[in-house]
Amino acid sequence: MSLALAVAAAGCGRQERTSQTDAPDTVRPGAAVQPTERDSPTLAAIKQRGRLNCGVHQGLVGFAFTDNRGAWRGFDVDFCRATAAAIFGDPDAVRFVPLTAEQRFEALRDGRVDVLWRNTSWTMSRDTGGELSFAGINYYDGQGFLVRRALNLNSAVELNGARICVQAGSTTELNVEDYFRTRGIEYRPVVVKTEEEARQTYAQEGCDAFTADISALAAARTTLANPQQHAILPDVISKEPLGPVVRQGDEQWTAVIRWTLNALILAEELGVTKANVEALARDSQDSRVRRLLGDEGDFGPSVGLPRTWARDAVAAGGNYGEIFERNLGQQSALNLARGLNAQWSARPGGLIYALPIR
Repeated sequence: MSLALAVAAAGCGRQERTSQTDAPDTVRPGAAVQPTERDSPTLAAIKQRGRLNCGVHQGLVGFAFTDNRGAWRGFDVDFCRATAAAIFGDPDAVRFVPLTAEQRFEALRDGRVDVLWRNTSWTMSRDTGGELSFAGINYYDGQGFLVRRALNLNSAVELNGARICVQAGSTTELNVEDYFRTRGIEYRPVVVKTEEEARQTYAQEGCDAFTADISALAAARTTLANPQQHAILPDVISKEPLGPVVRQGDEQWTAVIRWTLNALILAEELGVTKANVEALARDSQDSRVRRLLGDEGDFGPSVGLPRTWARDAVAAGGNYGEIFERNLGQQSALNLARGLNAQWSARPGGLIYALPIR
């Protein structure tokens, strides 16, 4: 059973457009926006096509999955929709391309997708390899371990000799190797191709522990037959700053993604929500809000977007906090605390900090 099917009931609401990786990359009728001479190559191609091609996880509860109506939902999915709204004023002008960890970078390099909003860790080797650019961080995560409560474990250092399920070709595999080697602890890696296969192997007791990003472990736990019989150990063995990725060499497109993310973060800081965005655009006298929502300055047009780009992005699915709570927080099956992903000005404060629009 896939992660997506296991939580089909979690999705609700209106029917939304779905897509497949093998869908023809044709122009979407009625949606194309005329490119301008100032547009980047990527943005010009998107406008001509009439939709954004957004790479997402093939099925991770809370981040990207299809509900029982076949509609894409999740934290990363909402950022894809916000990006489409910033460009077209239409959050549905997006084609979701589900990708495995091994497929994601090749799909981006080959132009099958315009951006990866797909829980991808920002590392030096990825950032300096000459082909990829990270446009920001939308979730601060860390790697941990999911184990059965019956094992009575309190720490990962007690996993001596344990079989540990881990996904191949990911930073997760490297992190777990480093963790146990530096501590002189023996373990038996059970390496599988996908995160879904790792979860299934763990569920079938093919390993004693499952290691992945803590958010992914929380998602996996909700799909198990008896979630309460499993615990995430307190150890956090790595830093995993997750964020959107684009092809290197198109700085204007990188800026579009970076500032769409920042606009959603700033909207939360300034109290701009999906419910009040139109009223604030009409009535607010706060210059910070007016710049954000396009009433002052030409910030959108400076990167090839409409003046109302940020207003449209917030109207698509809310600000950063709304997106978090709906998909990962108290309104979701994962029920994750904001933690490091709280605003810098919250109490207690987190690491989420928007760059100023001015």
